[in-house]
Amino acid sequence: MDKRVKHIAMQRIQILFTLARETYKEDPHLAQRYVDIARRIAMALRIRLPVEYRRQLCRHCKSFILPGVSCRVRIKQRREPHVVVTCMKCGGHMRIPLRKKEVKQA
Repeated sequence: MDKRVKHIAMQRIQILFTLARETYKEDPHLAQRYVDIARRIAMALRIRLPVEYRRQLCRHCKSFILPGVSCRVRIKQRREPHVVVTCMKCGGHMRIPLRKKEVKQA
């Protein structure tokens, strides 16, 4: 696949996620539709969604989640510190580890 096509696809995905964030409070179904289209574009061109977009999708039901609106975000200290995101639609949990960035010594 041509790099220009993938670049255009990433721009479209960014636009769709921005529109989804802006319209979620007025019309959640339209926001979900935008996210579904963005996912389909990524799958068709075999592009991996960037982390910031993957974190806005529930891993279980693939619904669009906004922190504080359609998901609950908690910080846990057990074992290793991590963030737990709970989807309000399906109740699925997503754990995101909070690791300290290691500094390379010369």
